[in-house]
Amino acid sequence: MKVSFHQFNPKKFSFRKDPVLVLENFWTEKEMEIFREAMTHSTWTGLLDMPAVSRAFPDSGNWLKAEMGPKERQLFLDKMSLPSIMEYVESFPNIRQRHVNFNFYSYGAGDCLPTHDDTDEAYANRDRPPPLRRLALATYVHSEWNTDWGGELIIYHARKDSRGNRVLEVAQCIAPEPGSLALFAVPRFHRVCRVDALAGEHKRLSIAGWFMTEHDT
Repeated sequence: MKVSFHQFNPKKFSFRKDPVLVLENFWTEKEMEIFREAMTHSTWTGLLDMPAVSRAFPDSGNWLKAEMGPKERQLFLDKMSLPSIMEYVESFPNIRQRHVNFNFYSYGAGDCLPTHDDTDEAYANRDRPPPLRRLALATYVHSEWNTDWGGELIIYHARKDSRGNRVLEVAQCIAPEPGSLALFAVPRFHRVCRVDALAGEHKRLSIAGWFMTEHDT
């Protein structure tokens, strides 16, 4: 489903029926300014300084990641308290703990994220089984974005061909429109298209991560 946030009824939407939700105009200009201001004071880490992640996603440029501060994190989580999110997360049995993991991201010209389904734990901490990712999220807080600048979120539909091989077909191409929000059930193959050189110094600024659950074994 793709709809303006002002027309969205979160009590009627279900991720069980529609696994991908795109909300336009989710953030106000003031809210986006708060996030952008916080980003100017953030401590960023480049992909090339995260060896395990860069091995999992080679040739992906050098996009940046930063932790959210407590004020911005609270603003973010308060607005994410949608009934449809909670209903889906709580629909899984034997939940022991609930987790969220959201960070700031900055993609510049040449940066991308190859196709994956958010279940590859090649760079996870192996000391204990990681929480299970249930809903993935990406939301955009840059002030402007041109269609020639790339950076689209591509979501795929997976099927089997006549030989049993997996085939990925584009299901949705989601432009990183300022203030928009994309949520989708995991696992689901997706990628971030490379930001074009035409973007110049403009950065694709986002908040992304997961709602997760941990279960009794």
